[in-house]
Amino acid sequence: MDSLSGIAFFVQAAETRSFSEAGRVLGVSSSAVGKSVARLEARLGVRLLHRSTRSITLTAEGAQFLERCRRILCEAEAAELELSETRRAPQGRLRVSLPVAGMLVTPALAAFMRKYPDIELEVDFTDRLVDVIDEGFDVVIRAGELADSRLMSRPIGTFRLQLVASPGYLAARGTPATPADLAHHACLQHRFPTNGKFEPWPLRRKEGEPEAVLSTRMVCSTSAALLDVALEGLGIACLPDFMVREAIARGDLSPVLDADIEHQGTFRLLWPSSKHLAPKLRVFIDFMAETLFKR
Repeated sequence: MDSLSGIAFFVQAAETRSFSEAGRVLGVSSSAVGKSVARLEARLGVRLLHRSTRSITLTAEGAQFLERCRRILCEAEAAELELSETRRAPQGRLRVSLPVAGMLVTPALAAFMRKYPDIELEVDFTDRLVDVIDEGFDVVIRAGELADSRLMSRPIGTFRLQLVASPGYLAARGTPATPADLAHHACLQHRFPTNGKFEPWPLRRKEGEPEAVLSTRMVCSTSAALLDVALEGLGIACLPDFMVREAIARGDLSPVLDADIEHQGTFRLLWPSSKHLAPKLRVFIDFMAETLFKR
């Protein structure tokens, strides 16, 4: 058991890059974490962490050992759960981060809460790219490819971006016939809150053709606000199809340059690879994967 404890201390220190932060999470002193890792290194005969006054980093051997240790801890925690929770309904608090797209996720969340009344959801709606591990989330839903090796991933559905504008706007300003026409229109653009860059519009370009110039009327860090402004007839927005589907069906928005758009994105569930799949986390992952894009 001392070996397993040392492994747990090492994994926490490696993930937080701090003995003091690891100690806070584990409920022990930073010196206890440091000594435990030192004993593990002595037993293995190899240095796992580089120490400095400001932070700690993994050695090459430590990085290799970390992945194996995560699997060991997952198996140990899963074994405990199988013994202690096989007869209990999923329960407890679950910290979740979701994109600001209520029309997509809110109905699924409501259905999940009805099915699992003993699970307390703490939900953070944001378009910001959160740090799943450092910010303590159990699971997040995000678009794009997995870029963090510390996370597990499960694709749950696809979407495409569309250019849309209200019929009133198009009647007043005309309908763009080519991407180049956007230079003369009020473009409502999304800026990524994490890096300050504009989200590119996925306009198809012929070989040798220059990139379309967008005449910006508004820049916003949340796509929900862009939808509201587009509905008010104040410009053309580039938004996911699930956000605009109902407005298009009602006639409140019209697709623009649909033949010139080439895009397909993937939504994924992401969770820490070192986190065991507790019943509350497992049922959330399964429920969202089976429900979210099938409503």
